[in-house]
Amino acid sequence: MPTTHHALPVDADELARVAGGAHHDPHSILGMHPGPGGVTVRTLRPFARAVVAVLPDGSRTELEHEREGVWSGVLPTSEVSDYRIEVTYEGHEAVLADDPYRFLPTLGEVDLHLIAEGRHEELWTVLGAHVRRFPGVMGDVVGTSFAVWAPNARAVRVVGDFNHWNGRTHAMRSLGGSGVWEIFVPGTGAGTRYKYEIQGADGHWRQKADPMAQGTEVPPATASVVVESGYAWQDGDWMAQRAARDPHSGPVSIYEVHLGSWRVGLDYRQLADELVAYVKELGFTHVELLPVMEHPFGGSWGYQVTSYYAPTSRFGSPDDFRHLVDTLHQAGIGVILDWVPAHFPKDAFALAQFDGQPLYEHPDPRRGEQMDWGTLVFDYGRTEVRNFLVANALYWLEEFHADGLRVDAVASMLYLDYSRAEGQWAPNQYGGREHLEAIGFLQEANATAYKRVPGVMMIAEESTAWPGVTRPTYAGGLGFGLKWNMGWMHDTLNYAAQDPIHRQYHHHELTFSMVYAFSEQFVLPISHDEVVHGKGSLLRKMPGDRWQQLANQRAYLAYMWAHPGKQLLFMGQELAQEAEWSESRSLDWWLLDTPWHRGMHDLVRDLNALYTAHPALWEQDFDGHGFQWIDANDTHHNVLSFVRWAKDGTPLVCVVNFSGSPHEGYRVGLPEGGRWRELLNTDSEVYGGSGVGNLGAVDAEEVEWHGRPQSVQLRVPPLGALWLVPERAEG
Repeated sequence: MPTTHHALPVDADELARVAGGAHHDPHSILGMHPGPGGVTVRTLRPFARAVVAVLPDGSRTELEHEREGVWSGVLPTSEVSDYRIEVTYEGHEAVLADDPYRFLPTLGEVDLHLIAEGRHEELWTVLGAHVRRFPGVMGDVVGTSFAVWAPNARAVRVVGDFNHWNGRTHAMRSLGGSGVWEIFVPGTGAGTRYKYEIQGADGHWRQKADPMAQGTEVPPATASVVVESGYAWQDGDWMAQRAARDPHSGPVSIYEVHLGSWRVGLDYRQLADELVAYVKELGFTHVELLPVMEHPFGGSWGYQVTSYYAPTSRFGSPDDFRHLVDTLHQAGIGVILDWVPAHFPKDAFALAQFDGQPLYEHPDPRRGEQMDWGTLVFDYGRTEVRNFLVANALYWLEEFHADGLRVDAVASMLYLDYSRAEGQWAPNQYGGREHLEAIGFLQEANATAYKRVPGVMMIAEESTAWPGVTRPTYAGGLGFGLKWNMGWMHDTLNYAAQDPIHRQYHHHELTFSMVYAFSEQFVLPISHDEVVHGKGSLLRKMPGDRWQQLANQRAYLAYMWAHPGKQLLFMGQELAQEAEWSESRSLDWWLLDTPWHRGMHDLVRDLNALYTAHPALWEQDFDGHGFQWIDANDTHHNVLSFVRWAKDGTPLVCVVNFSGSPHEGYRVGLPEGGRWRELLNTDSEVYGGSGVGNLGAVDAEEVEWHGRPQSVQLRVPPLGALWLVPERAEG
């Protein structure tokens, strides 16, 4: 029989908003609330025929229908207790269910304070969707907590598989001035698809993916997915060693990879077998992955991100991606992830106008839009937005054991007038063009990453002469550990594209990099951007017939590996790929069946092996004492010669001939006498060269040359490079 006590009264308008799933604090009305005569219980069960509240002792209280699916009654108890709701629908058996409105918030006051301050460094642990387990008198409860930041919303509700994508019964509560909305939904778990329905100040409802989602549907589907990791890492030795070393001072040779087109069709676990074995064979110390964060359009290569906390589901689950990283670590290979905090796409289901008005993006289009790319720019001056991004960097470094982040498009963040005409940008508070808030964000992200995760690398893709990119933040720098040397890349590729007969007029393009080589801590990149959109592959940039193109590329790579700085090579260039890269097809693996292309592959393997084995090539990359010209000015012969020094004084001499003919009896001054071994000759027949060389070793003579008391006469191969080391260093 219905209870004779009256439920706590609720204003009719308030009840109507609850019934419509549009109340900002539904927990204040739904659930259990003590009052005169007992505890009022209200539940929202639209279309139910009968609703009963069941207490732990088995007692049952029938609830009365109040309005539009809201049922209420008074339980004969003075304390709020565990309870369940038994619901009967027309033509169906009664179902016993838990009530989402009987649970306390899953975020504490400290969490909300840190979020408001923009200082929650583990933001992903409290916002987003999390499977949780709570003990209860009527049995343990498993469900998912949902929490989202939407400060301009009138109401927020979660929709998904568990409510047939009708959010009326799962309105979230606003947690005060924090702008955070929260609800715990019992009975939901990993694999559940969901989104948020957000009512903006204009009264319109918008369906949005979760900005903090750790999983997504496979594109083009756009729902977020509840994730619960069960992964057991096996890379403890790697992680311990990583934390104990300076990541910038060791050998760093990076293989840049687009996972979707390395071999089309492979998932994360298959890549963990095939890619790892391949990279280990080639001897690269690191892989750098084009962005793995979820993105709707494959043709963006991941640079237009819609779910910053979710590895793309195209290749498997987040734990599958963890397995790939883990396997790379166990093979001794570091993992760098491309990260894109510079801009995000305008897709309606994602971050754009998230709660009905600009939230993640700057509201002024002169700062909030990137016209070149048709994207939006983050509002770096907003504490919660900055927190979202800083925590995101930590998330990939900590939760996925990434060894570094390469930050994309830094130049676009530093300058308010980047790619903008007069009148399209607004100066900073001092009247300048520097984007002060973005600079502050980059400094905070770098300083926080290096402090919290020892042994990682933060790398800037920055194409201007901004001073102090790799200077510590305490010294006024941006705080990156490494910077891509875009000037070196453009200069040397322009030189390499010249016919050898004209190269003497471009010689400075090879040597200019040494004017500033130690002003920053550089990576030398031959990246994906250089082998797409009509630029052609590295091989096709080279002049001449096919033999000359291959020889040019071999010499170029040997010069690159010997030049101060770390190096990065985009996948396919180690095959001497002919076609420029396309994300829609695999690399041309068949090229390895031809001796000339196999030779390039083998050269890259040998370059890496020799590089890691000889500290002269990496120990003093960022110290002028580690480099010395022998002759930078032999424009007539198109030859460069220089010495790289290890800290213990061991030299390695590099001689590169970019002319199309060999040089017989070419004399080079040496830093010491004795026998010198020909460590590398890119013209070796094993690489597909013509075999011009020095029979493996040369003996220095007491002939002063290049200002040195000893020298040697060499056979320098056409379009070839030689590396020489004193025989004592090999003993």
